[in-house]
Amino acid sequence: MKTLTTRVVMAGVFLGAIIALALSVTFSWTSALAGGEEGELNEAAQQAFHSPPGSCLTWSAADASDAHVVPCTRPHLFEVTGSVDIGAQFTEDAPFPSLDQWQQIAQQKCNSDVRPYLGHALDPYGKLTTNLLRPAAAQWADGDRQLRCGLQWAGPGGTLQPTTGAAKDQDQSPVWEPGTCLALAGKGVGDPVGCGRPHSYEIIATLDLAGEFKDGYPKQDDQKSWLDTECTKAAKDYTGGADLGEKKLTLGWDVREQESWDAGSTKVNCKVAATLSDGSGFQAVTGSVKAQSTPASSQSAPPSSTGNR
Repeated sequence: MKTLTTRVVMAGVFLGAIIALALSVTFSWTSALAGGEEGELNEAAQQAFHSPPGSCLTWSAADASDAHVVPCTRPHLFEVTGSVDIGAQFTEDAPFPSLDQWQQIAQQKCNSDVRPYLGHALDPYGKLTTNLLRPAAAQWADGDRQLRCGLQWAGPGGTLQPTTGAAKDQDQSPVWEPGTCLALAGKGVGDPVGCGRPHSYEIIATLDLAGEFKDGYPKQDDQKSWLDTECTKAAKDYTGGADLGEKKLTLGWDVREQESWDAGSTKVNCKVAATLSDGSGFQAVTGSVKAQSTPASSQSAPPSSTGNR
């Protein structure tokens, strides 16, 4: 089963923007962050944008108008890892950088500080990714060159997912809780949705490779061989012994790269999906597999237990 991912289009901002290095454009914070006259920021927004390294930020409104600092022990969407002043590189008369320039700035200024901040490697395939809070065009025109580097967890569709605890203490394995369903985005995978809605994957189990492979990183063929057996067992437990083939569903799983293993990411998901007959992606499944769900379309590939990344 081949995992297909999508990239998300996001818009510009007023107070600051997060440059998602894995995405194509910027994350949106709007002028709703301002209190009173334009450019007069409310206290919580001021604190959030100018917070020091180690600060965790969150918001609930779609436009992030209630962004604020919270203890990292509470669910949050962004953890500040460092502050950067790019005034020496961009003088007062420098034009506002393009998206490509912002992404280059983020790569140059933020990535090198992540390992010292965490005290260990950042999993290049893990759930945490580097981002950047930047001044908006109005603040840039006023001479603001202060940036905040940070870490976040973005779903496959680009929506930020809450994490709990300081980043240095988090398991970076990109896994979802059993019972999570991931949206169908075209033929690929999107962000979590209720399993009653059309979706691609349903997560049925989380397994830890480190419990089986105690002598170091296992070859991916060895991972697949073990997961073939263990995910099949997990599927029987999760579905109450349902016949996935009869439901035209395919059992799959994740595998881990050496770099992920070295960063401590050893957990993987077992999952089920319905694949298109031409192998180009997924088709919609509606309802949990526990609830005797079936694919929304009758066209699917023959059931198999071939794992995927």
